[in-house]
Amino acid sequence: MYVPSEIFFTKGVGIHKEYLASFELALRDAHIEKYNIVTVSSIFPVGCRRITISEGLKQLQPGQIIHAVMARNATNEPNRLIASSIGIARPKDTTMYGYLSEHHPFGETAKVAGDYAEDLAASMLATTLGIDFDPDKAWNEKEQVFKMSGKIVNTSNITQSAKGNKNGLWTTVISAAILLP
Repeated sequence: MYVPSEIFFTKGVGIHKEYLASFELALRDAHIEKYNIVTVSSIFPVGCRRITISEGLKQLQPGQIIHAVMARNATNEPNRLIASSIGIARPKDTTMYGYLSEHHPFGETAKVAGDYAEDLAASMLATTLGIDFDPDKAWNEKEQVFKMSGKIVNTSNITQSAKGNKNGLWTTVISAAILLP
């Protein structure tokens, strides 16, 4: 059985005339282009420790298969605002899993996209913890309810945004959570 014990977060932007090449350049910017990435769903494993990018990259070898929760967006429309965001919500109870959420919007700033992804992860976690909240409330209001419950200890996000290249080249943004054994 493989359960990740460490996780790191990264993000990047790539611009190129070819769609696939812009994705490759975004992976390079995020320092994960050398690996075979398998995307997985969005559970923050029990007992998983958050580490820095540099700590995580030291454990990897080119060509290695790695598991990632990834948000990705791309455009070739000049000046179109795009974003990718991973929201993170961890419970206070360290014997319980947390949530990661992926969000990949058009027309949202990094702040708006990041808040949305964080809200989504926290809301998913809150439902599993039995926290009563109004899903229609703004994120800052729900965040207070979640934190006051004493059941959610940490929420955050990693977000990358960009405007589409003014000359119509493909612009790709990625945000990723890399899960390590």
